[in-house]
Amino acid sequence: MITEEQIKNQLKTIKYPGYSRDIVSFGLVRGVQISNGNVQVHLQLSTRNPEVARKIEEDVRQTLQQLDGIKTVEVHIQQPQPTAEPRNPDPWSRRRQIPGVKHVVAIASGKGGVGKSTVAVNLASALAQLGERTGLLDCDVYGPSVPLMMGIHERPGVTPSDKLLPLEAHGVKLMSIGFLIDPEQPVIWRGPLLAKAVEQFLFGVDWGELDYLVVDLPPGTGDAPLSLCQLVPLDGGVMVTTPQEASLGVVRKGIGMFQRVEVPVLGLVENMSYFIAPDGSRVEIFGHGGGRAEAERQGLRFLGEIPIFVEIREAGDRGIPIVVAQPDSEPARCFLHIAQEVQKAVAELKEKSSK
Repeated sequence: MITEEQIKNQLKTIKYPGYSRDIVSFGLVRGVQISNGNVQVHLQLSTRNPEVARKIEEDVRQTLQQLDGIKTVEVHIQQPQPTAEPRNPDPWSRRRQIPGVKHVVAIASGKGGVGKSTVAVNLASALAQLGERTGLLDCDVYGPSVPLMMGIHERPGVTPSDKLLPLEAHGVKLMSIGFLIDPEQPVIWRGPLLAKAVEQFLFGVDWGELDYLVVDLPPGTGDAPLSLCQLVPLDGGVMVTTPQEASLGVVRKGIGMFQRVEVPVLGLVENMSYFIAPDGSRVEIFGHGGGRAEAERQGLRFLGEIPIFVEIREAGDRGIPIVVAQPDSEPARCFLHIAQEVQKAVAELKEKSSK
């Protein structure tokens, strides 16, 4: 005869959508009733998202029907009642400071493939080398690369208050969806789940005391960047581009997004600026100077240019950022200069806002 304990043990195999924890440890199972092989499961969710409820109900049915002795499965889900929303809600009214974090800086790009994550990883490591208490949040949920570039693949622990404990490498505190899922597992989420994940990584992580939290955003102007802008008061965004017009044209849209949501743009970084061939000749594969020219056109700070260095790619593949692996090298000095420019830009904005 099937028992309640068997039912709950089976329910422990069901993960909450988008998380590595199961629905039992999340406290969602409020009751189980068994009568002649007919099982009723009562769940209480804290979300009003119908997609999450549908997925959990489907998983419960399929999982319990695998047990011998079960004839039927009924799933009763209680969700919060919708509350009356103002006719014109303020999307920025939810902004709040992350406890213990002084400055939040987002690294963004209009398109993929410009080396945004490389800049984010090395900028965070450079800030740490400058004596700043630094964290790095990988918000690129669909293509997390921070675990690889920082050389860490462990799973984070959990505090007694159910907050995630960030991992640490090279003096930087880290959090990424890549620490919570199988590396080969694709993340197939719609907007609401993505927004919830961003909120969890901001406020559900025990970041401790930080001078800077660097946020590596996915390319474009979609759900993750907008969720970040709506949840925390950003100190500014750093735009990463390559010199050619194809990249600059999309970067302008990213700058426009930050301006529309009232987030200051700290400046532009031109990556893949040029290449020094083995014979010493300079090759401008993607052109050169487009980032500086665009910064001047928009009245923004030009934070610096990063040539194509093989050492940068090799260091990232080994999980040791170039500013850590070869701190006295020319590539490392490029990132150190950009970190110092970011410090200056943040300080100037803080001074202006205090007047």
